[in-house]
Amino acid sequence: MVFILGFNFPDPRLVKSALQSFYGVGPLHTQRLMAKLYIHDTARVGTLADKQVLDLTAELSSMTIENDLRRKVQDNIKRLRDMGAYRGRRHAMQMPVRGQRTRTQTATAGKLNRVERFG
Repeated sequence: MVFILGFNFPDPRLVKSALQSFYGVGPLHTQRLMAKLYIHDTARVGTLADKQVLDLTAELSSMTIENDLRRKVQDNIKRLRDMGAYRGRRHAMQMPVRGQRTRTQTATAGKLNRVERFG
């Protein structure tokens, strides 16, 4: 088990999938981060050296991920609501925000806007 930013990852897990399990770290960030630290695409978490794990942790801690990013998204939505912007009103009414049709098929947008965008 390797401990990175408060999460334990099993040794046989790919580094790429372990990094993508963090909220706010997608495939592109993962690829750039692994290239910067000279980690191969098919490397496993258990094969990383201690220095690589420390460098990885340092890079991830400098990024805005997990709870900080969730809070930032919630604050942006709250700002739009308080401002009275069109997007903020659409969030408040649990309706599609980005111009999707509302005559049918609004269930997904209603679900997403109800939970304050995954917060």
